[in-house]
Amino acid sequence: MRTKLNYRRTFFIGMAFLSICAFWQMYDNMIPLMLQNSFGLGETATGTLMALDNVLALILLPVFGSFSDKVETGLGKRTPFILCGTVLAIIFMMLLPAADRNGNLPLFMGALFGALLAMGLYRSPAVALMPDLTPSHLRSRANAVINLMGAIGGVYALIMIRFLVGEGERPDYFPLFISIAALMALAVGILLVTVRENRLRAALLAEKGEGGKDKEGIEVHLDHGGEAPKEALPSAVKHSMIFMLVSVFLWFTAYNAVTTAFSRYTRVVWGMEGGSFADCLMVATVAAILSYIPIGNLSARLGRKKTIMGGVLLMAACYASAVFAVRYHPLINVAFALIGVAWAAINVNSYPMVVEMGKGGHIGKFTGTYYTFSMTAQIITPVLSGFLLENVSYGTLFPYAFVFSLMAFVTMTQVRHGDVRPERKKSVLENFDVED
Repeated sequence: MRTKLNYRRTFFIGMAFLSICAFWQMYDNMIPLMLQNSFGLGETATGTLMALDNVLALILLPVFGSFSDKVETGLGKRTPFILCGTVLAIIFMMLLPAADRNGNLPLFMGALFGALLAMGLYRSPAVALMPDLTPSHLRSRANAVINLMGAIGGVYALIMIRFLVGEGERPDYFPLFISIAALMALAVGILLVTVRENRLRAALLAEKGEGGKDKEGIEVHLDHGGEAPKEALPSAVKHSMIFMLVSVFLWFTAYNAVTTAFSRYTRVVWGMEGGSFADCLMVATVAAILSYIPIGNLSARLGRKKTIMGGVLLMAACYASAVFAVRYHPLINVAFALIGVAWAAINVNSYPMVVEMGKGGHIGKFTGTYYTFSMTAQIITPVLSGFLLENVSYGTLFPYAFVFSLMAFVTMTQVRHGDVRPERKKSVLENFDVED
């Protein structure tokens, strides 16, 4: 009979991604506050430091991902990186609140750099573990489970921020960091106990029939797949690809500026204290998760390009409305819920469009190019938006995001290819299968 996805095993594999997302949610929201409130750094310096993780990621992710391909240990290829990276990340991240409490900037910077290196050590191997242990025809459903696990980790971090970060200029961050470290340790501990990488790989290989097929003749691949022929893109497709990648850069420039500066913006402009700002981000995250299914149906009817452009316009409209909010009001949560829906509409469809256009060439190359443009935006925008916040005013944040969103809409009008209407999903989980 045809191989079926082992949801229980995939759930445990996703524990590593859960720990990663919990860390980054905490990092993006709390590190800027610590840099400014405890050490008095300006917006430009804070934005520059917040871009450091993306700079390191551009270097570390391909290096350690490739290195883990070549490693063979008693624990497997990926598990040693996950274990070592998690342990080091926890050690370094627990030094951060200690440095914050003592006002020790050199210790804080050293611990921050160490934590980012540790996360770079195991991020790619953790993501690669799923395709390693999942037959190729089941990876879409498995990836949906992995993304759901990541969302759970992000929501957990936001909840902890909401209830564990006190008010005042310099709250005690130890409870928050302990809660994140505990989740990371627990998640990876569960993975180590339940996912025996070498044993599972051997068992899955043993299940393959003659010629690498299961009993129904379905191809079963456990590696990362072969390389497609490297053919040059036709000029018209290349034109669309360029504008698609520029669009990716622009909407990440808009979105990441808001997420990076939001904790500071809410304190300065809206007068919010402690971790109460996390409510808005939590609403956006939950709305994005819940909207994947209707967005998948909408994409099947309208196509990917129209769905993306609708999402970009909706996101721009929400940024424009936020300009007029001089203080926090519960209606702001409605705007953030719509931003979550818009962001999901963009991300569900953008990566598949890039891959669809790259069919004639090397798909892995275009996947890497997609992430290069998105991560480059996340390197530049904290610095650029931080400069405006510091030298003009905090009131520039949402106009900044609005302008870049409109620019993304304009560039998307020039994309003529890759708009294949997705097939309707056969299960609920497949609607959560996004590449972000």
